[in-house]
Amino acid sequence: METPMTGQQQSKPQYAIPQEAFDWYDEYAHGLIDRRTFLARLSKLAAVGFSMAVLSSALLPNYALAEQVSFNDPDIKAQFATFDSPKGYGEGRGYLVMPTNLEASAPVVLVIHENRGLNPYVKDVARRLAKQGFIAFAPDALHSLGGYPGNDDEGRSMQKSLDRAKIEQDFLAAASFLKSHSASNGKLGAVGFCFGGYVVNMLAARMGTELNAGVPFYGTPAAKELRANIKAPLQIQLAELDKRVNATWPEYEQDLLANNVDFDMHMYSQANHGFHNDSTGRYDKDNAELAWNRTIAFFKQHLA
Repeated sequence: METPMTGQQQSKPQYAIPQEAFDWYDEYAHGLIDRRTFLARLSKLAAVGFSMAVLSSALLPNYALAEQVSFNDPDIKAQFATFDSPKGYGEGRGYLVMPTNLEASAPVVLVIHENRGLNPYVKDVARRLAKQGFIAFAPDALHSLGGYPGNDDEGRSMQKSLDRAKIEQDFLAAASFLKSHSASNGKLGAVGFCFGGYVVNMLAARMGTELNAGVPFYGTPAAKELRANIKAPLQIQLAELDKRVNATWPEYEQDLLANNVDFDMHMYSQANHGFHNDSTGRYDKDNAELAWNRTIAFFKQHLA
């Protein structure tokens, strides 16, 4: 069920550097090229007038830009919580954010980071959800190694060193922990970005009816043999310029249709992979806000 593009979606962000640089960063961030190759490609742009400082500031994250909801906001209460993960790395840890005006129970949403651990942007996403009345929990896949190290390059290397199957078990355990929280209303949603988008698709395929709604942002699908188990409604957010992830969509769409999954797909015009992340130059304000408003409405519809 592909949603037609609206006029707001069709507004094109004006990037100061060529699209190839964003494509190269995506390849680097996902392990398709190494850092030396990435920098060598950028140097070619520098040779024709783009300074390395401008290129770096546009591509690499500046997390000071990503705080939309302060951890001191009076409407929320944030803390860290641990959970058992016997099939994963034994113990998991995450960032738990609750509305301060919670009277009884509330819907819960698991927030799943990219391939570099629980960085400040993803923690802020959890706070944004709590500000909207949800209980949000953002686990850190790097907890067994000491947690997110404070920079994305090291975090990416750390996450790559971990066993992928155990990481997935940690997120399954986190989902169960959150759904059974004493303040949960029993309805579980999940939202994730990049690797986290894949994890949302994986949770939908492994949890069946235990997941009540999923919103994967530019994430690849779960293994084909698992997709018949998807029961949760999905709102799939894709970026038009994200060739790598978009190449997986046609087959995934056919499987969702064949299994009568309730889903909507939104393709955001002229948006890059990572367009929701407001700490980098890939951020597309109009499309990010549209996608986020849809996400909140979707969770309110399915988790209330």
